[in-house]
Amino acid sequence: MVKTNKATGLFRHDDAALPNALAFGYVLLTYGFGLYFMLSDSGWLNAVGVLALAHSMVIAAYLIHETAHLSLFRKKEHNQWFSEILLWITGTSYSHFDDIRNKHNRHHIDRADVVSFDFRPLLEKHPRFLKLLKTLEWFYIPALEVWMHFLVIVLPFIKESRRSRRARVVFFLVVRVAFFWALASVSIDVLWLYPIAYLMFLTVMRFMDTHQHTYDVYETLDQKRGPEARLRDAQFEHDNTYSNLLSEKHPWVNLLVLNFCYHNVHHDSMLQPWYRLPKLHQESYGDDERQVLTFRHLMKSFHRYRVPRILNADPVNLPVKQDEGESFIGVDGVSFLTAH
Repeated sequence: MVKTNKATGLFRHDDAALPNALAFGYVLLTYGFGLYFMLSDSGWLNAVGVLALAHSMVIAAYLIHETAHLSLFRKKEHNQWFSEILLWITGTSYSHFDDIRNKHNRHHIDRADVVSFDFRPLLEKHPRFLKLLKTLEWFYIPALEVWMHFLVIVLPFIKESRRSRRARVVFFLVVRVAFFWALASVSIDVLWLYPIAYLMFLTVMRFMDTHQHTYDVYETLDQKRGPEARLRDAQFEHDNTYSNLLSEKHPWVNLLVLNFCYHNVHHDSMLQPWYRLPKLHQESYGDDERQVLTFRHLMKSFHRYRVPRILNADPVNLPVKQDEGESFIGVDGVSFLTAH
C-alpha cells in the first residue's frame, strides 16, 4: 500500500526523520573524514579519503534530487536551505536551487529531456574540441560532464536570461578558491586527490543517468511550456523509462545510489521518498522486469559506447530489452545538477 499521508512537522513524510538523519549523517561523516584523510601523509589513507569523499558527493547529490522534488521537507525554504549545504558538498554551489528544480520538474512534467540548448550540434561545429573530448572519454575521463558543469559557470556571462546568476557564480568561485587554498596549505596533494574524487563522483552520476530514459531532447528550458510538452502521456513515460538496478538479489546495494535506480516507480510518484522506493517497486512491478536493466549488462554498454555516446541521442521506444541493454548507447549531459 502506497503511503500518501503527509506530516505536519518539519519533514514532508511522517517516517522521514530517521532515514534522512542517517543519510545526511553519512554524508557529513564521509565528507569530513574524506577531506581529513586526503590531507594525511599516508598513501592508503589518501586512497580511503578519495573513495569516501566521492561517495559523500554521490549521496549528497541524490539528496539534492529529493529537495528538488520538495519531498524531503514540508516547506520549500527548508528544502532550499538544506540543498545549499548539499550543493557545497557536491562542489556545485554555482548552480541555483531554483534552476535545478525547474529543469528537473520539466523533465518529469514534459516527459522529455528539456534543456536550454542541445550541445551536440555545437560540438560538431568544433571538431578539434570534439576530438579532445573523445580522447579524454576514451580514457574514462568524464570530460563532457566537466564541460557541462563549466557551462553552468559561464552561461550567466553569455546568456542575458541567466544574468541574475552572475553574482552567485562569482561569490562561490571566490569562496571555493579560498577553501582549496586553505586545504593546500595543509597538504598540496589535495589539489590532485580532490579532482580524482570529483571525477569518480561524476562518473557514478553519469552511469546512473545514461540508461534511464529513451526521451526526446527539447531546447525549451528557457521558454514556457508549449504544445510540444503535452504530446506524451503516462504510458509513454513508463515505456521510455528504465530502472537500472545495481542489484536485484541484494536491494541494499542500491542504497549506494540512494535508490535512484528505482526510476520507474520514482516517475510513477515523484513525491515518494528514496527510502520507500524498493518496497514500492516490488508492490508495483513484482516479477515484471520489462523496464528493468541490470548493472552487469549496462556496464558493457557503458564501456563499449563511451566515445560515440558523446553525440548520441537514442530514439524513443528503442527496444533496449531485446539484449538487456547491452547495445543501448544512452545519452550524456542530462544530469539534474547541470541546469541548462
